[in-house]
Amino acid sequence: MAVEIMTRPIAPAGAVEGLPGVVTDLAADKQAFPVPWGKAMMWIFLLSDTFIFSCFLTSYMHVRMSATAPWPNPSEVFALNVGGQPVPLILIAIMTFILISSSGTMAMAVNYGYRRNRGRTAALMLITAAFGTTFVGMQAFEWTKLIVEEGIRPWGNPLGAAQFGASFFMITGFHGMHVSAGVAYLVIVALKVWRGDYDRSGNYAGVEIAGLYWHFVDLVWVFIFAFFYLW
Repeated sequence: MAVEIMTRPIAPAGAVEGLPGVVTDLAADKQAFPVPWGKAMMWIFLLSDTFIFSCFLTSYMHVRMSATAPWPNPSEVFALNVGGQPVPLILIAIMTFILISSSGTMAMAVNYGYRRNRGRTAALMLITAAFGTTFVGMQAFEWTKLIVEEGIRPWGNPLGAAQFGASFFMITGFHGMHVSAGVAYLVIVALKVWRGDYDRSGNYAGVEIAGLYWHFVDLVWVFIFAFFYLW
């Protein structure tokens, strides 16, 4: 009579079976998801930031629609005198063009990073950081103009609804902090690229992760631009 022998697969040497094995693998920094940990954590951070900016912009919509005092006209408030004539939104248009252009240079940096072109990757990331620095500098000029020339404050606004100043400085300031942090982040990653850190590790995912953050910052500005300057 034939006897059927049941055999169990033999675990690799040193492996722990069952639930304790899962805990051991996670504690040993095994990759449990099909994406690098850094990219997964960046997506989680960006998701939380999306909620924050969504709350800010939704609150701005509510405040503006419920304001009893007249809301300032963005075309007049954010106009610059060029040749003695006010040009509506010229500064904001330039700022937006610079920030959108920086997304292009960042995308090129990621592309060259995966081609292992260290020089071009670092150069394009530094160009992107320069665009971001220019944007923040122009935003500082815009704030100075509103505070010094127009007299707008977070707690008051001589041009109309008092909520305008509080909403504008809070949301654009929060975004400006993200851009400033992104500039520092890009410079650090660019230096690591230039030193060859990613060549030695054989993984340029750090450049892509930095690109995710920068593209998010640019995308948020598109919504701020539409809500504050075009509405």
